[in-house]
Amino acid sequence: MAGGFRRGNRRRTPKLEARGELQSMEREGPFKEWLGMPDLYRYHIVVDGESYSYQTEDSELPVQVGDRVVFRYKETKAGKWVDRNSLGKAIDPADYQ
Repeated sequence: MAGGFRRGNRRRTPKLEARGELQSMEREGPFKEWLGMPDLYRYHIVVDGESYSYQTEDSELPVQVGDRVVFRYKETKAGKWVDRNSLGKAIDPADYQ
């Protein structure tokens, strides 16, 4: 099987999930990755004392400092990167009793 994908043997790292209070948020950008691509914004967020990076086309995020948030992320040599479109407000079931 030269050059093919071997999904069976390769273990994919499971997605990591984090939740907590959004303590700070800084935006950089917009950046143009290549011609014809929409502008990208890079956010540096801190959730419960942990730093994460998030890159998106949105100039505004659906969350604010002080919100309880939940998201998926992956760890790389460059830090912790939030998965695209996974950042949102955490809903506490106790609020709906």
